[in-house]
Amino acid sequence: MTHLTERMFRLGTESALEVLGRAEALKAQGRPVINLGVGAPDFRTPENIVEAGRQALADGWHGYTPVIGLAELREAVVWDIQNRQGVEVDPNHVMIVPGGKPTMFFALLMLGEPGVEVMYPDPGFPIYRSMVEFSGATAIPIPLEETNGFSFDPEQVLSQVNERTRLIILNSPANPTGGILGRSEIDILVAGLADHPDVYVMSDEIYSRIVFGDTEHVSLLEYESLRDRLILLNGWSKTWAMTGWRIGWGLWPASLIGGAELLQINSNSCANAAVQVAAVEALRGPQDAVIEMVNAFDERTSYTASALDDLHGVRCKQPGGAFYVFPNISDTGLTSKEIQDRLLDQADVAVVAGTSFGDGGAGHIRISCAAGLEVLEEAMSRIERFLESV
Repeated sequence: MTHLTERMFRLGTESALEVLGRAEALKAQGRPVINLGVGAPDFRTPENIVEAGRQALADGWHGYTPVIGLAELREAVVWDIQNRQGVEVDPNHVMIVPGGKPTMFFALLMLGEPGVEVMYPDPGFPIYRSMVEFSGATAIPIPLEETNGFSFDPEQVLSQVNERTRLIILNSPANPTGGILGRSEIDILVAGLADHPDVYVMSDEIYSRIVFGDTEHVSLLEYESLRDRLILLNGWSKTWAMTGWRIGWGLWPASLIGGAELLQINSNSCANAAVQVAAVEALRGPQDAVIEMVNAFDERTSYTASALDDLHGVRCKQPGGAFYVFPNISDTGLTSKEIQDRLLDQADVAVVAGTSFGDGGAGHIRISCAAGLEVLEEAMSRIERFLESV
């Protein structure tokens, strides 16, 4: 008989992957399913990056690397931060990891325990809450309201900070809403956190390059007062269409980098050597493909949000970044889960219920715009026909 530890039953899941499984099963039966559930770019990784990976394998990059990553790649991350944000950081505080999740996983293993509280965005990436609860900490939601563009109320957040608060998780641009945290809100939060010097902040900025129009992405790195307690999460998956390469990075304060390195030693050992070489090319090579992808995501999300906003019973805000829209479907008379299930079963369109991202997602669905414009147009037609039949 298998005996699982109690903490295993506190782990959640990522519903987008469950929806993907259902959609693929229907496709295998011959159904013309349009999958707008999974958050992965539909573009190929730029060829210069692919070639760098091929060459790395041919050159013999087949072994272990330093636990925190190749020096050349960590220095490229530092160079990129300096170029884009004008901030100097220590490459010895950068750790290369296999994807984005290890950074949050390590942070929660180090900081989460029974008796402490961790604040996280709701609606938000479901693994935040899952990992908080797995660690034994109490998960405290930060409400993201549709009425203010899915940003947060900094005064409300600060009012909930207490002696048990250990970590605050922020995400901008955000999954699932496409919302962006405004500078004024962040200014107030950071100023208030001066009264709580023992509270760490983890800023998930994995979508930081995917912003639209005149929208400003504000990195928490800009706030010098947070540097000694800021964990920055970023990587290559979204910006360079490298989800399957499994490569990311975390910037850690001096107090935590040693612990993060120990956790890497005890789990992954290191990130893939050849992929690290390719990741250097992603950062230092031409960025034309990134610009093209961002422009495409801008066009797609703009079209999809407008098309949804025109449907009976639906309203949808234009996102500021990422590649999702998060329409409000409350007036359709159906719940988020009912819309998710019935759209797939009856209209062959896969979306994800807003409640998969927390209680704050009730009355919404998430639609990934990581699909071509023609595909999105067909999906909107199917959704319109479905809603007319409800």
